[in-house]
Amino acid sequence: RPAGDDDEEEAEVGWQEKLFSQFEVDLFQNESACQTPLDRQYHEEIRKLEKAGGRKNYRIFTYTDHDRFTNLEEHCQKVTDSDHEVPSYLAERMANVRRRRQERRPIEASSLKSKIITWEPSEEFIKNNHVINTPVQTMYIMGDLGPYGKLGRKEYEHVLCTIKVDSNGVITVKPDFTGTKEAYRIELHGEKREVWKYTIENVSVQVQPEEEEREQHMLRDLYTRHKEYISGLVGSEFETTLPGTLRLFVNGEIVSAQGYEYDNLYVHFFLELPNQWSSPASQQLSGVTQTCATKTVGWDKVAYFCYLFTLEMFFTQGDESEESLPQWPVLYFEVLSLDFWQRYRVEGYGSLVLPASPGVHMLTIPTWRPVELGTVAELRRFFIGGSPELEDLTYVRIPSTFKGDRLSRFGFRTETTGSVTFRLYCLQQSKAFLETSGMRQRMQSVLDQLGDFSQQSSVYNVLEAFQRARRRMQEARESLSQDLISTSASAL
Repeated sequence: RPAGDDDEEEAEVGWQEKLFSQFEVDLFQNESACQTPLDRQYHEEIRKLEKAGGRKNYRIFTYTDHDRFTNLEEHCQKVTDSDHEVPSYLAERMANVRRRRQERRPIEASSLKSKIITWEPSEEFIKNNHVINTPVQTMYIMGDLGPYGKLGRKEYEHVLCTIKVDSNGVITVKPDFTGTKEAYRIELHGEKREVWKYTIENVSVQVQPEEEEREQHMLRDLYTRHKEYISGLVGSEFETTLPGTLRLFVNGEIVSAQGYEYDNLYVHFFLELPNQWSSPASQQLSGVTQTCATKTVGWDKVAYFCYLFTLEMFFTQGDESEESLPQWPVLYFEVLSLDFWQRYRVEGYGSLVLPASPGVHMLTIPTWRPVELGTVAELRRFFIGGSPELEDLTYVRIPSTFKGDRLSRFGFRTETTGSVTFRLYCLQQSKAFLETSGMRQRMQSVLDQLGDFSQQSSVYNVLEAFQRARRRMQEARESLSQDLISTSASAL
């Protein structure tokens, strides 16, 4: 109602209840203006209202789900307040889709199970599934805010409330019920600049305790059936690990590389599996990122790769693991640069021991590269590309072909370069985690040893040296006892 005026109206509206406006009364009174079956139905209803004494509402009326306004309102809505806005493809599809007319047919669970994921979607499939397909019924409660005596003009129609109900039973009321809040205001932009205020209240009858209890039983049954339906879709065919086997998943990401001399970087990496480790035949243990240009962040030039990779490995515990410490998989990588003339340069080498503890790990690994002494080598690297490279990337740590006791790198000249940042999400699966017998304790001890190795390789070296020293001490004791026995026998 306008502030300071007594022109008030109150109406109780039910779901999809049709209240005619003055414009519709004037339009549908004439039978010749009725074109559709809905128009002719409204014509009959208006005639019955006139015979019964006329309608009770004047300013408040409704547009139901079947009215033209409900269909055109979504198409006319804008995302921004710009006068030159051009609707996007998605906005047009969402406006034109006949969501409230769709009927969902029940589909057998067996046929759905094979179509949960469409691995190779076609362009037509993408276009048809790029919009929200939930069937929705809509209703608008309107207000005719025109001057008294001049009702029925379209420019004075304003939406007071929008009510939507989807097929899932979710009711959306916009704006919300007033409750304890202040009344909503609509300010007209005419000469008088009238201000109308209105409230929205929920006057539905309170549900009885018996009906509420019956509804809760129905919801419980519905949720139980839905749970069984979902279980039927997913199935129970899950892979399990053998006893004494650890399954390791690594969902990794090469986040960035920073601090390198040249631009346009890419990373080549591969995974080395030690003894007692294996991987599926289809598992790729190597990869190459895309070439990425750097941007200046602070004092460094940073290349953001955001390159994702997945690794799956199995560790099978053997009898020999009790004597020697098991090793954890190592990720070797090299950073290279590529310039405009397709000349590539090695920027750095590095290695990463996969974390032994599950969870999220953010690791920044420094790298180095081999160098040659003299100005000529640097000139060659600058003008024609290329630089000294490692024949075997495992030389970053301990070469895979090395069989000796000591590895000497005396005279091998290197230069510290930048660093590469990894984000690793590690998951572990093992039956030993569910058991309470000695197998669990045995696997836990192995995991503890692996954790120590992965966190600090020097600890592994110290423990291995300690075990070698203990074996030599045992051999010395045995030989000493034999010598003492032989010496005492000769003396006698």
